[in-house]
Amino acid sequence: MLTTEILPNIDQPTSMRAIVLEKANEKIHLSDVQLPLPECDEHELLVKVEYVGLNPIDAHFAKSGFSQWQYPHILGLDAVGIVVQAKKGLFPNIGDRVMWHANIGQQGVLSEYAKVPNFAVSIVPKNVTASEAATLPCAGMTALIALDKLQVVQGDTILIEAGAGAVGQFAIQFAKERGADVFTTAAKHNHKLVKKLGADAIFDYHDKKLCQKIRLALGPQGFDAVLDSVGGDSTMRNIELMRFCGRIACLRPLPNIDQELMFRKAPNIGIVSLAGAWLANSLCAQQKMSFKSNQLLDALAKGSIQTPDITLIEFNAQQVSRALHIQVDGGFTGKQVVKIFA
Repeated sequence: MLTTEILPNIDQPTSMRAIVLEKANEKIHLSDVQLPLPECDEHELLVKVEYVGLNPIDAHFAKSGFSQWQYPHILGLDAVGIVVQAKKGLFPNIGDRVMWHANIGQQGVLSEYAKVPNFAVSIVPKNVTASEAATLPCAGMTALIALDKLQVVQGDTILIEAGAGAVGQFAIQFAKERGADVFTTAAKHNHKLVKKLGADAIFDYHDKKLCQKIRLALGPQGFDAVLDSVGGDSTMRNIELMRFCGRIACLRPLPNIDQELMFRKAPNIGIVSLAGAWLANSLCAQQKMSFKSNQLLDALAKGSIQTPDITLIEFNAQQVSRALHIQVDGGFTGKQVVKIFA
């Protein structure tokens, strides 16, 4: 049938370089290998990968492993590249530059070529560079989905934890765009950065009097919304700082929350999980991620948001391992992007 014929492909080899995890390990030891190119089904695109954005979740699962992974496992979730193979009738077309957040349960994207369902990608606008686009998927979508769950509107007061991190930087900009008053935490040397992004009140998370200082600046009403990216004891502190029936979006697993605190604050708790869209086999949620990707790319193309500063990482196992260790250590304010082809 016409729709299952393959269009003339951009020439590609039969094998590719990839960076793999032979098994989960605390030292994040990775290997450079040669693998066959992925085989695509009728709804998948083959993409020549240009850039891969690294995220804390990459480092976390490199150390702990993931139940659905087959080893050796290719790491990486956020990719940008050029479509080189597609069946007739599929969109995007061969030659289009696309961006996507990959299925965490399958092989990743730290490879010269990767396959992806056509409905999961977004076309990168001409005035957005491939390296800029690679900063967007995980951090940008997390920020947008969190703000949607929090139902942030004009006049809301929101606390965005870790404002200098990639998620925090995007969240500050989008929250200000929605008309919110933004409180954030950041290391003192990053206060100038988050102020430039639009934060109204900034607090040093190392400050032993952090909670008291936030209360003094906030007043008695409490936060309407909190983007809780740290988890643990911080989650309970943040609920304490919220108004009655306030809203909190958590990026990490919930701790055991004191029952008295729950009854006293009655928080509306939302969990943000990009991985869940794939793991739950929810086509609707997967397509929603593509819509969010379009929203991010449109905002960047129009100049209404800026990306975190980009640090380019060489495409080899040693350099990627070193970069992931920096993700584990925390405090990194920019975005690490691996240059594959460019």
